[in-house]
Amino acid sequence: MLFLVGPLYLGHRFQRELLQLYSETNITATCLQHQDEALRHEGAATNIQTVQDSGGELIFGVDCTKLAECASLQGREFDRVVFNFPHCGRKSGVKKNRELLKNFFLSCVQLLSEDGEVHVSLCNGQGGTPADHPKREWHNSWQVVAMAAEAHLILSHVHSFESDKYQSYKCTGYRSQDKGFHVEKGLLHVFTRSLPFSPAQTLQVEEAVKRHRVEYNITAELSDYIFRGLLCSGSVHPVRMVQDFLLKGLADKWSISMTTETVPFLLTAEQLQASCPDFKSTDCCWIHLLQKHQNCDAHTSKNIEKYPVLDIQGHTDTLPATCATSDKVRIKEAESLMSACSLVEPESDSCLYVLRPSLLPHMEELLTKKLINNAGRHGENEGNNTSVEGHKKEGPFGVSNGVTSLLFGLSGLVFKNVPVNLWAPPAFHELLLRGIFPSEREPMKLLGQRLEELLAPYSVSLVTEQGGLRLIAQPMGLVGRIFASDEGDDISDVCVTVSLNLDLLAVLLFSLPDWRLLWSHDPRFIQHFELCPSPGKPFQPFSLYPETFSFDISFWTGPTWNERKFHAVIREASHGTVEQVKLIDTFSHPDLSQTSYCYRLIYHSHTHALSHTQALHFHKDLETFLTSRLQVTIR
Repeated sequence: MLFLVGPLYLGHRFQRELLQLYSETNITATCLQHQDEALRHEGAATNIQTVQDSGGELIFGVDCTKLAECASLQGREFDRVVFNFPHCGRKSGVKKNRELLKNFFLSCVQLLSEDGEVHVSLCNGQGGTPADHPKREWHNSWQVVAMAAEAHLILSHVHSFESDKYQSYKCTGYRSQDKGFHVEKGLLHVFTRSLPFSPAQTLQVEEAVKRHRVEYNITAELSDYIFRGLLCSGSVHPVRMVQDFLLKGLADKWSISMTTETVPFLLTAEQLQASCPDFKSTDCCWIHLLQKHQNCDAHTSKNIEKYPVLDIQGHTDTLPATCATSDKVRIKEAESLMSACSLVEPESDSCLYVLRPSLLPHMEELLTKKLINNAGRHGENEGNNTSVEGHKKEGPFGVSNGVTSLLFGLSGLVFKNVPVNLWAPPAFHELLLRGIFPSEREPMKLLGQRLEELLAPYSVSLVTEQGGLRLIAQPMGLVGRIFASDEGDDISDVCVTVSLNLDLLAVLLFSLPDWRLLWSHDPRFIQHFELCPSPGKPFQPFSLYPETFSFDISFWTGPTWNERKFHAVIREASHGTVEQVKLIDTFSHPDLSQTSYCYRLIYHSHTHALSHTQALHFHKDLETFLTSRLQVTIR
């Protein structure tokens, strides 16, 4: 059903053209004037008769900013609402016309179907988007995207207003006269509904870690990254597509064996120190347990299999159907990191746990277990091995007659305690590959060259560093590393490890404007990839030209200040819409043990309709969170 907002005295031919264009659509047209007043305009009577003869409906005396108050429209839904060249009348300024647009959007969404569209045609330059040529200064435009966001609408498409299709169209009302606007270069803006912002929630998780059954909380700012299954079998998510692209490209030269064993999200401090001694503790998400059950044998306990752990390819479909029931994952109201992590104090440093910042500790444990399991069975091929033609049967690490070809691989979610940044996600998917090769073959150089060949078309370059190679791309920086270590006492062999950030590579290969899009729940995002486009085909955003909002926040702190916790609270309070945090000023009081900090926060979202009102609401929530959780005093 089509709902047409606007005057009825538009010319007989235009009405006929409009009815032909929507011949299979039920049209409801409205007019602000009452019928007697409308009939005074030239052509109005003929147009009214034309609409009625076609089966359309006319409603007079309807204010487009108060549609819900019209008795004839109550309880009705429309698939398309059209408002061509709105204007307040007379010599009204941009502020009044912005207000008209905002109130129209707020009004029409009450009549819009779930998948409906709102079409608004504006003269060139009025909208204030990059589609306008020339583009006006933002403060001198109608800011149509920002006004629509107030009604939780996003701009999905922009088309030229095809005035040649409506040759008799006469857009009147300029300065409240029967004078027309310049519509030749007008633009048609198509708006659709945005998903609402969902409140952040804390996840309580149980899993088996080092023969112990443990319970802990995933904080609200990280909970939306858990159990998403973006790497699961059959997924068309771009992260999975990038992984498949890389594995296929490497399989030309090496066999690759991807494990499907399940691993926990948690590592002990001992595991982290043993495998990743270079990781800074401040970059890790430390967890204090809620409960820990001693001597839990993972091989004999029937309950361990129920715990909600992901396999290292991100599979969730292999878990029991009951893994999301209340005794395994319990969703609680959003609560702070401090309250979630302070219920159990560790007895010693060895009792500390961390959300895995890398899959390397799990890789080393799985390889050790594989080596033990394969002892005495040297020469037997692994069932899931993709062998390279010409190679003989291989041992546990692909060794056969001095030749190696096997890369052992795993992938999954890892976590970093990082400041809010456009290119530093707090959670991302890591692809880890490891193999043992003869040193004289320079395996690290060969792997680096092959990866550079695959990724060079996407502006990824290979840089040599001490002890390895780095894969660098602009503007995000580091997207992968290749490093080597000696294999035991045998200096003739070298162990080479490849670590790749699949999320940032997906942003590069599909030209995404923001890594946060990868975590969107909007079905329009994944629909773009359902036909499995090849890497290099740019993503077409479903939200065009989202507005950016800037707010400052200033507060007093005590003698100590943990900026990483500040950034964690920002992510939660803003629902991930803050993309940049900049320290503007600091001041230490000479007499009191207090320091004042002033930060500037940039709010921007490619996944939701973010309005000025919504951004300000998030900013007020941030002030409340900071006061209650970090004990600061807002200035």
